[in-house]
Amino acid sequence: MKHISVLVPRGDAALGTIEGPFKFFMFVNDFLAAMGRPPAFAVQLVGMTADPQKYSGVFTVVPDLTIQELEKTDLIIIPAVNGDRESVIEMNKTFFPWIIDQHEKGAEVASLCVGAFLLAATGMLKGKSCTTHWMSAPDFKNMFPEVNLMDNRIITDENGVYTSGGANTFWNLLVYLVEKYIDRQMAIYTTKFFMIEIDRNTQSPFIMFTGQKEHEDEEVRKAQEFIEKSFQDKITVDQLSEMFAIGRRSFERRFKKATSNSVVEYIQRVKIEAAKKSFEISRKNVTELMYEVGYTDTKAFRSTFKKITGLSPIEYRNKYNKTQISA
Repeated sequence: MKHISVLVPRGDAALGTIEGPFKFFMFVNDFLAAMGRPPAFAVQLVGMTADPQKYSGVFTVVPDLTIQELEKTDLIIIPAVNGDRESVIEMNKTFFPWIIDQHEKGAEVASLCVGAFLLAATGMLKGKSCTTHWMSAPDFKNMFPEVNLMDNRIITDENGVYTSGGANTFWNLLVYLVEKYIDRQMAIYTTKFFMIEIDRNTQSPFIMFTGQKEHEDEEVRKAQEFIEKSFQDKITVDQLSEMFAIGRRSFERRFKKATSNSVVEYIQRVKIEAAKKSFEISRKNVTELMYEVGYTDTKAFRSTFKKITGLSPIEYRNKYNKTQISA
């Protein structure tokens, strides 16, 4: 039987990422019992102290035991905690030596959504890949440049250190763990019971590109604004570098540093974001929208759209537009 420790963090924790894993693994035990099989998990809520934690000013969670009382566990789950990242890390740092010690003893560790910030603060993600909520990606990259953030992924698994993408994608990680710890049959059973889309591997369709403007490079910011206003036109790197009187190589380097995108990537993402919004509300076909956002090559448009969103233009439109018309 695997011992699972769901942390009870301090701060504005997302209650669902505490309650969800706790109930999920307990339900799996019930499913197993109904099949005449022994329970697979012992699940406990673990706090830095025994003090109850109140979330959203309403919901109180009482730890079953403290990290001082728990000598050995098999899986540690780090819930999502919102708010100022530095403050959240500071108020939960007492957990870190215990998490590291347990991992060195063989425990696996999983972060849910922005719980990746706490996991990264332990130093355990250095040189490894992880994911988190796509909206928090810029902050994460700035705080932990030594971590390979794959913000389009739903799940990452680096030798027993797991992370999940944003919001409700943590359910996919829980299913992944059930398949790993028990079997595929039980994983499928849980997805049907909880109505989870199985084997979902990207959060790209959910990403809304707004550009990274929280930087100090004024010329780059003006270039971003120009791209966003003129995305229907053909825009080149040479045109932008000349416009702001900066050498091409220097401009490309500064743009990448400030936005985490190359100039070409940024232009593509702005165009595709505009196309996505049109697909969601318009009855226009793919070719019409392709021209509207400045593409003239159908193959290039479809390829770029799929690369950025994980879906073809038609798949995206059929998923998010109620009319679901054919191209």
